[in-house]
Amino acid sequence: MIAKKYKITSIFILACILLIGCREEYEVIYSSQIKTSVGQENTGDLKGFYLLNEGNMGSNKASLDYFDFSTGVYHRNIYAEANPNVVKELGDVGNDIQIYGSKLYAVINVSNYIEVMDAKTAKHIGKIEIPNVRYIRFHDGKAYASSYVAPVKFDQNARVGYVAEIDTTTLQVTRTVNVGYQPEELAIVNNKIYVANSGGYMFPNYDRTVSVIDLETFKEVKKIDVAINLHRIRATPYNELVVSSRGDYYNEPSKLYFIDLETEKVIGSLNMAVSNLDVVGDSAYVYAVEWSHNTQKNTITYGIFNIRTKEVVSRNFITDGTDKDIVIPYGVKVNPVTKDIYVTDAIDYVTPGTLICYNKFGKLKWKVDTGDIPGHFAFLYE
Repeated sequence: MIAKKYKITSIFILACILLIGCREEYEVIYSSQIKTSVGQENTGDLKGFYLLNEGNMGSNKASLDYFDFSTGVYHRNIYAEANPNVVKELGDVGNDIQIYGSKLYAVINVSNYIEVMDAKTAKHIGKIEIPNVRYIRFHDGKAYASSYVAPVKFDQNARVGYVAEIDTTTLQVTRTVNVGYQPEELAIVNNKIYVANSGGYMFPNYDRTVSVIDLETFKEVKKIDVAINLHRIRATPYNELVVSSRGDYYNEPSKLYFIDLETEKVIGSLNMAVSNLDVVGDSAYVYAVEWSHNTQKNTITYGIFNIRTKEVVSRNFITDGTDKDIVIPYGVKVNPVTKDIYVTDAIDYVTPGTLICYNKFGKLKWKVDTGDIPGHFAFLYE
């Protein structure tokens, strides 16, 4: 009787294994489509844009959306449908997205890797493993990514970060170079990489430097003293860099700084808070969500400054009053053809956000729901 009982149990277990093996391993989450009020826009060779939604940290909810200029259709959460066999989809915290050549690169910060996809189909090609990776830029067939290296936590003893060089053909890291603490955005100009170091994990002892890397030797050759808690960095056509400081969230406010690339020294500043910016021509479109520990409140502002004259042109590029409906602006991008302005709203950081499109005069055109914490754009060209 005992032997018979074990035999029946074994057959039952085997049958269960066979049933599990025959069914689909992963449930495919299909995308959804939303028709906006526009379509057939004349955008030249600009086809559309990808929007990377960060997803709340720890939720593994980073997702990818796409807007098609020719149809006016917004496609939400396209990655899972394009890649039904990829486990866990994109992962934890999408922090940057860029297109270079035929590939689309999504930086997934807390999951410690860069997802590489086909730029036209969003199909998975490969991934590049880099710890606490932050931002990615490209030059001469190579990708360059900033990395905190250290785990996500405040730590006065955290090690310095680095910049990794990646071969865009093999997707292999070829060289790394140490920079400052918790490096953020990069700008590549004059055969050098300029890296904004934040020291965000070192509060209240923030880093305040821009690291200068020689591309040929791949060594840090200099540090430029700028201001505390640096974040955004952009090269201008005027042989200068624009760099943002987030301040200390107490008494030192967020500001903009200008660096002359000939002397590699700060030549001026602008009293304008910056969380993010997008530059089209000489106009830099800016929004800021400036938190204060003193008031326990955010101060939200929008504006435009001229990168050539270093003057504020406007204190709000949204002109119809609908900026009051935006809870937490989290991304900004300007269409280089139509000059439409795209602003994202993270709302409460845990529920689906919103993408709002304004025309070049700052009037509302349309808006759609996105994934959680929408923030990062990449334009797709023919």
